[in-house]
Amino acid sequence: MKTRNLLLVCLILGLVMNGFSQLKQSDTSMHYKSIIPVDKQKRLSNIDLIANQHYAFRNDFKDGTYEGSKFRMEQFRLEFRGWVTNKVYFRFRHRYTSSFEPQTMDKIIKGIDLAYVSVKIGNRDKWELMAGKLCADWGGIEFDLNPIYIYEYSDIIEQADNFLSGVGIKYFVNPGNYIGFQLMNSRTQSYDELYGNDSIIGAHITPSKAPLSGVITWRGSLWDGKVSTLWSYSLTNEASGIFKNYIALGQQLNLKNFTLAYDFKISREDLDRTGIISKEIPRDEYGYVLQNTLYKSHWLSLDWQFIPKWHLCFVGFYDNANWLDNEDPDKTTDNIRNGFGYIPTLEYYPWDDINLKFFVGYVGRTYQYSDYTKIKIDAKDYTTGRLMIGLVTPLQFL
Repeated sequence: MKTRNLLLVCLILGLVMNGFSQLKQSDTSMHYKSIIPVDKQKRLSNIDLIANQHYAFRNDFKDGTYEGSKFRMEQFRLEFRGWVTNKVYFRFRHRYTSSFEPQTMDKIIKGIDLAYVSVKIGNRDKWELMAGKLCADWGGIEFDLNPIYIYEYSDIIEQADNFLSGVGIKYFVNPGNYIGFQLMNSRTQSYDELYGNDSIIGAHITPSKAPLSGVITWRGSLWDGKVSTLWSYSLTNEASGIFKNYIALGQQLNLKNFTLAYDFKISREDLDRTGIISKEIPRDEYGYVLQNTLYKSHWLSLDWQFIPKWHLCFVGFYDNANWLDNEDPDKTTDNIRNGFGYIPTLEYYPWDDINLKFFVGYVGRTYQYSDYTKIKIDAKDYTTGRLMIGLVTPLQFL
């Protein structure tokens, strides 16, 4: 009897507790407030969330010898962007395959590509003002592409600081054409971190108190977009009286199933900012970073959609590195190194409603040194190769 009563009590208690539980769940659903207020949820229609991904199985070679294979996340950049109002725009992109260390100059981690606010000015939206960490408007078609589409950059772009803190302004001649100006930090690191604290020994260099870069850009579009141009000139101050002059001239032909692009880039550097020659020529002989360097680059890209969903592509570039200084009395030529790059790829876009492609391709590089360099540092010509199979997508969730 006692057992029966105990079971009855437990049953009643269970029903009561379940009733309270039901009531609590019901109360929660009736009074729960959304994380995003209802009156602001319409803004989501103006917000993009994009997972920029470049993933591949790669097989590496040097001088024709197989070195190994691995799966690798070549690029992963998460991006938020959108309009807060019809006048205010923001963009944030974080590269997870880069350093997470805050940088000395701007106190933001190296992996943050973009973190800026843009404001349209005037009733006709002819002017746009930007502030924050920006994509330097260096010019050229190669640098203007989404980084996940690049299998390998040419030397000048690969070695540059391409995302810098500063301000910018654009004037739109029409929707496809603008003149732009940016004023930014010239680097993300301090002078000593970049060049070494012994770099001024014997060179009479005084690091700049305001290391800044100014960039003037012209973006043009002709004949209903069949021809586009992206030209720029930039002047960078690294130290007192020491500058880098950089010009990029990019142009692209856009036809129905065929695209052809060509860039010419030239960088004249009082101090070796690109750094390739300083890495080749021993610093301990001179005690400081080399001066008076000149880099030139020719870059060509072809994309042919030969049948629906299938693209045959080729990228080729030629990089030239020169040391113009005469510190070494034995120097017989200004040329230090020439580099060649060639990247044939076959790309397949399986879906029309998603920007995703599978690819198979090869990145080949050839490096040739001048006779002077071969004698000076015992340099030897060499080649590298990378056979790759993977996928690329700016996968958009919102």
